[in-house]
Amino acid sequence: KSSVQTIGEEQIQNPYTELLVLKGHQDIVRFLVQVDDCRYEIVFQITGEKLFELHGHTHKITAIAPFSSSDASEENKHLILTASADRTVIVWDCTSGTQVQKVSCFHSTVKCLTVLQRLDVWLSGGNDLCVWNRKLDLLCKTSHLTDAGVSALVELPKNCVAAAVGKELIIFRLTASNDGTEGWNIVEVKRLVDHQDNILSLVSVNDLTFVTGSHVGELIVWDALDWTKQASECNFWDSSVHPDVQPEIKLSQSPNETSVQHLTSDEECVFAAVGKGIYVYNLQMKRVIACQRTAHDSSVLHIEKLPNRQLISCSEDGSVRIWELREKQQLPAEPVSTGFFNMWGFGRASKQPNQTAKKMQENTPMYFLELVGDLIGHSSAVQMFLYFGELGLATCSADHLIILWKDGERESRLRSLTLFQKLAESGDLQIKV
Repeated sequence: KSSVQTIGEEQIQNPYTELLVLKGHQDIVRFLVQVDDCRYEIVFQITGEKLFELHGHTHKITAIAPFSSSDASEENKHLILTASADRTVIVWDCTSGTQVQKVSCFHSTVKCLTVLQRLDVWLSGGNDLCVWNRKLDLLCKTSHLTDAGVSALVELPKNCVAAAVGKELIIFRLTASNDGTEGWNIVEVKRLVDHQDNILSLVSVNDLTFVTGSHVGELIVWDALDWTKQASECNFWDSSVHPDVQPEIKLSQSPNETSVQHLTSDEECVFAAVGKGIYVYNLQMKRVIACQRTAHDSSVLHIEKLPNRQLISCSEDGSVRIWELREKQQLPAEPVSTGFFNMWGFGRASKQPNQTAKKMQENTPMYFLELVGDLIGHSSAVQMFLYFGELGLATCSADHLIILWKDGERESRLRSLTLFQKLAESGDLQIKV
């Protein structure tokens, strides 16, 4: 029997009661990306109609990134970069849906893309780390790193990036060329070897902090300026570390059940998808403050924090779930004895440490994750999702579908408003006083 929490039909806190299924794809949909405000407003507020279908890659897409123009003198173009297992990167114009340019000089699969908007360059990671400008000129590249190659990138301050290369984290810095051109050089400045297995996920918290997660469940918090390790958590799956969680009886621990598949963050916490569970790691306390060890029946692939202390997670089991981070009600502390010996101060020294410990426990808030919504619609692994605030949520899946989840009450109000406006314009609306 599954130990995963369930929720009944009455989902009072789940606003997504209306959905629109988009069936344009013929294969697994792995990525979703925001193009611009106009594009997703059209998708959510009108019909979700297909605007363009872009053909150019011959194998699966491995990475995607938006690349908007930062030149004030240039027309504001919205571009998308797509990398593929066919060893190419294509730049697309989102306004026209046309292919702008194609790069075919890679010797291996490009696994990740990162845009450094401030420098107006983008980076591709594979067996080499390459730096490109908007015109797709190769500005510089590293030498062959390892067979594992660069699997993930995150931007850091001072023109630096952190690259996950197997179990190593390599810090690179971009420096301007000395020959008077607008070129760049990329220099390796440090290698961090604190992880025991391959690094799967990276996330930037702010200009001072970034976090990495590995295949064996290690989470490390790093200083983004001097790249020193600030804290770590390696016991996500250990029930002795989280005594309030019901332990599971298992003969062995599968590596997939402990791998950190995805990380996201706000200024206060890091939210980690670890195996089948989700964990909330407080950066100030340097510990896990809440968790659901079996949030889904299969691995959690993507997790996001919402503005209202809620989380959304999606999984290989085809489910999308909404969680709320709530504070536990603390039990009142035991009253201090007022007996004869205590009145005269005897035994005070032995009582003091216990009182201090109790005081600390009282001042430390405890949290838990409560399931408040279960979005049923996909029949296969949900790869990721995009949250658009009051406009709703978009999910993509291995079932070839994209589903737009909308606030049913809001959509009903919008339809009523549209109807009244049409009646008023046609003169059919008569208001009696």
